[in-house]
Amino acid sequence: AADCPLSASQSLLFLGLVAAVCLGLNLLFLTVYLICLCCCKSDQDPETKRPHSCCVTWMAVTAGLICCAAVGVGFYGNSETNDGVFQLLYALDHANQTLTGIDSLVASTTLQMQGGLEQHLARLNELLASRGDYVQTLKFTQQLAGSIVLQLQGLPAWRGVSADLTELSAQVAYVEYYRWLAYLLFFILVLTVCLLACLGLAKHSRCLLVTMLCSGLLMLVLSWASMAVDTAAAVGTSDFCVAPNKFIMNQTDDEISAEVVHYYLYCDQSLSSPFQQALTVFQRSLTTMQIQIQGLIQYALPLFPTAKVQERGAGGPHPSFCSPELPDPPFFPQKDLLGVQQLLNSSETSLHQLTALLDCRGLHKDYLDGLIGICYDGVEGLLYLGLFSLLAAAAFSTVICAAPRAWKQLAGRERDYDDMDEEDPFNPQARRIATHRPPRGQLRSFCSYSSSLGSQSSLHPPAQTVSNAPVSEYMNQAVLFGGNPRYENVPLIGRGSPPPTYSPSMRATYLAVTDEHVRHRGDFPA
Repeated sequence: AADCPLSASQSLLFLGLVAAVCLGLNLLFLTVYLICLCCCKSDQDPETKRPHSCCVTWMAVTAGLICCAAVGVGFYGNSETNDGVFQLLYALDHANQTLTGIDSLVASTTLQMQGGLEQHLARLNELLASRGDYVQTLKFTQQLAGSIVLQLQGLPAWRGVSADLTELSAQVAYVEYYRWLAYLLFFILVLTVCLLACLGLAKHSRCLLVTMLCSGLLMLVLSWASMAVDTAAAVGTSDFCVAPNKFIMNQTDDEISAEVVHYYLYCDQSLSSPFQQALTVFQRSLTTMQIQIQGLIQYALPLFPTAKVQERGAGGPHPSFCSPELPDPPFFPQKDLLGVQQLLNSSETSLHQLTALLDCRGLHKDYLDGLIGICYDGVEGLLYLGLFSLLAAAAFSTVICAAPRAWKQLAGRERDYDDMDEEDPFNPQARRIATHRPPRGQLRSFCSYSSSLGSQSSLHPPAQTVSNAPVSEYMNQAVLFGGNPRYENVPLIGRGSPPPTYSPSMRATYLAVTDEHVRHRGDFPA
């Protein structure tokens, strides 16, 4: 059996199925990744299992950069597609105006020939009925007018084509407006979800992470759906752009002949125009009519008086006005002859305009402008929109992959926070617990700067046996680098690090306690 090519609808359906398969593969990859991530985490030793914060950070940065690049590409593609469609709409409107102008000129010229010209010729026939040669001239002029009307009726009527172009332009403008608006909202939604993802990773909020994961899955589906629509539109438009003339020839109705369509689609100057014969007959007939009417004006008008007839008096009328063969002066034919001449001049102007509008160069230029707009800018914009969809799918896939790691990182931090020693003085949780417990009394005089003076004076420091040079040197360094000595409220006993600076009273207390520790340590044998 012979292989039959796929139709356009089947090709678009095939592309939609391909996009659906890609979405399924993407979701399958994400599922396998999440399962492997959970299995690898469960097999690790709990002591060595640490959240990969650096990996989450880099994944978030990568997703943000891809998302920004996708939105930038999408804005460019949306703008290019919009420019191409509006160029097509402009070409359609200009072609529609040309076709409407042709119909208007044909209708107005036909009305002039059948209406105004016949009225003037009928009155001239009555006025010049006594002259057979003038009557023959008027009849010949009337025949020429009928020939012009017959040639005009032979021209194609563009009323149906103009209505189709108007409807097509309205539909394209409607679809393009909502397409542009939908993609603009889609870009805003993509940026919002990316911002939400960054906020969830920065705030370490479980609610934001869950919202980020659900939004990422939704945007992933929308991205692949957008990819399917863009690809189908680009392929369909490309199929039309490969052979636009053949497509238009097949879509032409019976009102316009194939010869006329071929003339406008190809505009080959070597071929004669299908309207050449009609326009030539129109021009010759019009020229002959102008010559005939000019002869009547030149030879028939002198036979008629140019002054009013004097009223008859007692002496009778003037002899020069007594011609029984001439009509009365109120029926003077000069007005009708000049009216015919004016109609013929107006028809000649319409002939020149009609010749210019019927020429293939104007409509062919509109045709090429429309093709360039939809086949170059439009297809290019659709390809960029497809690239945007791919980048958006990659960005949201990265976000979905980063969500479980961020969740593990958040859970690990909470577990490490709960495992802290409550007795550790540097544990923030222990500090909060210590605020609700009574202070220990055995070190009361050393744990608060606001302790009573009696408790501090009850300690009688002996003579200083330990040099306080390091303390004085430390205080001098504090004064040198800080400007003023920094005094601590609480002495840190047994601290391995250098002692801080104290106020004078606390310094004496610290030195006394240090000397007591040294003497107590000397009582025990080594």
